[in-house]
Amino acid sequence: MMDLAIRDIRNDLSRFILTAAGLGMLMSVVLAMTGIYNGMVVDATVLPDIYGGDLWVVQKDTQGPFAESSRVPALLADRIRAVPGVERTRSYMTLNVQHQMAGGETLRFTLAGLSWPDDLGNALPLAQGRALRQPHYELVADRALGLPIGATLRLGRDDYTIVGVTSGMVSSSGDPLVFASVSDALRIQNDLASEAMRLERESRVSRVRRSELGRDPASLARAGSAAPLPAVAPPPVTAILVDVAAGSDIQQVKATLAAWPDVSVYTIDEQRELLVRGVIDRARRQIGLFRALLVAISAIVMGLIVYTMTLDKMLSLSLLKLLGAKQRVILRLILEESILLGLSAYLVALLIGELAFDLFPRRVLVQDIDRLALLGVVLGLSVVAGMVGLRKALAANPNEVLAS
Repeated sequence: MMDLAIRDIRNDLSRFILTAAGLGMLMSVVLAMTGIYNGMVVDATVLPDIYGGDLWVVQKDTQGPFAESSRVPALLADRIRAVPGVERTRSYMTLNVQHQMAGGETLRFTLAGLSWPDDLGNALPLAQGRALRQPHYELVADRALGLPIGATLRLGRDDYTIVGVTSGMVSSSGDPLVFASVSDALRIQNDLASEAMRLERESRVSRVRRSELGRDPASLARAGSAAPLPAVAPPPVTAILVDVAAGSDIQQVKATLAAWPDVSVYTIDEQRELLVRGVIDRARRQIGLFRALLVAISAIVMGLIVYTMTLDKMLSLSLLKLLGAKQRVILRLILEESILLGLSAYLVALLIGELAFDLFPRRVLVQDIDRLALLGVVLGLSVVAGMVGLRKALAANPNEVLAS
């Protein structure tokens, strides 16, 4: 009986194709919403996945660097390293940078610090080039930044050379990720204008004069220079990453650190959970509601289309009844035509996804399970729409053929 449905479609093929294309575009938006959400989760968790670390030590009563501002002393890494069961500590920090190029182009990116020499960026998904080889003036940038290997960026008062290019490394806000050593990132973050630096040096000299160090000419000279004072602590970082030694109990190490009054401690899984359930939770719910709305609209549109198609062939259905066709023949005709329309729209949606999703400014990650879920939704909508048309088809009156 599929021949009957196909013959009916051939009678008005252009209308069927346009209808399937329109529904396919609508369903491609549903697929895109799913892919955008999956991409948001991947983008949000890319940094903790790359950096790793069994434990993340952050500022007391904060939820970590991805949820809110966190500042801990850089020297905290040395204190944590003395805790039994700790194998390695690394400093972590990020900052948002908006850089004006010489040609007027504005580059916006997230600068992430690598804890030299323990972390050179070897875990980064490098598409070209290499990881860091020296603690200063080298960058590893994502290809979304649009700069090739060997390009230079002037950040603060120094020129930095891009030595490696990654692929797919963007922050939760969608900005490309650029990696430098933590010391360079701190230098860029704390860079001041010349007048501000002059005033800061004069203030330091004034403070040193009023202290016991004011009697030492060498201390006065050092206070007036650009070099940091020995008594001044280095700038704070965002978090300290802790790698627990093999065979040690992570929870025991976490409990030891959590007992300190100046820090909060989270496992890497807890940081991911905070990102997914906290930072992108509102966007997740919004996308979910929008996706549900689109599915409802698709159901209504498909029902109206199948109902209209049924109205157009009421005379033919009346003739079938007059010739003695059973109800299951009419049922199969309506359902098969509705399913063919839904499957055609589904294929159009997949085609649009393959061609267009890579052009989106944000990552769109559509998985096989998402495609199968959409197929199930399409088949369900097709059956429901077919039932809508079937109710009208069963009401066809054979006497209308005789009357005409």
